[in-house]
Amino acid sequence: MNKIVLTMASLRMMSGSMEIIAAIVMLRLATVEKALLVNSTLALVGPLVLLATTTIGLVGIAEKLSYGKLLWVIAGVSCLFIGILKK
Repeated sequence: MNKIVLTMASLRMMSGSMEIIAAIVMLRLATVEKALLVNSTLALVGPLVLLATTTIGLVGIAEKLSYGKLLWVIAGVSCLFIGILKK
């Protein structure tokens, strides 16, 4: 199996596991304030996992992409982050 694909999939499985654990923690805490705190923490983790997974994928295909295509991919990821982080 390709190490890059395995790493990307592992990050996504870790992220999904964190989501499930967070949901269980929210249920156990049973207060809106504490559940909101847990949810806010997840809001920070999601974009970081997206960035890490995308970076690993780009490293894996960088040698196959032309500089023009690589710039388009970077521009697209930048637009995603602007959309996510802009208030």
